[in-house]
Amino acid sequence: MVDPRILTEAVHPPYEDQGATRLLAEAWDHIWPWSRSGFERQRAVQAAGLAIAVAATVAWVLAAMGNLTPGAIIGWWFGWSVFEVVVRMGAKPYVKDGPWWGRRYRKASPMDMVCYVGFKNLLVGAALFIGLKSLGLIVI
Repeated sequence: MVDPRILTEAVHPPYEDQGATRLLAEAWDHIWPWSRSGFERQRAVQAAGLAIAVAATVAWVLAAMGNLTPGAIIGWWFGWSVFEVVVRMGAKPYVKDGPWWGRRYRKASPMDMVCYVGFKNLLVGAALFIGLKSLGLIVI
C-alpha cells in the first residue's frame, strides 16, 4: 500500500537494519556522499566528486593556516556543495522524510537533494568557521 504522506516512493538505505550501529552508519551516510553502486554506474562523476572534495578539504586547511580569505573558502564550499548534489543523485538518491529521528526515507527529487545538501553543508561550514574563529585561525 502506498503511504499518501510520502511524496515519492519509499527507499530503504543499506544501513537501515543495523541496530545499534545504525546511528554511526547514518552519520557516515551524511558525511560520505559516494557509494559502491555509484562508482559502478558513474565512474567519471564519482571520481571527479572525490577530486573536488579533496580540493575543498585543502581549501579548508589553507583557511586554517590563514592563507585563504573567508570569501574564497565560501566559494570553494559552495562549489563542492553544487557538485555534491550531482554525486549524491548518482550514488545515494534518497532523503529522510519526516523528523530527523525517524527512519522513513524516500527517493529524492533534484530539489530535495539541493535542499538536503545545502542545509547540511551550511551547518558543517558554519561549524568549521566557528571552530577556526574560536582557535584564532581565521579572521572574519
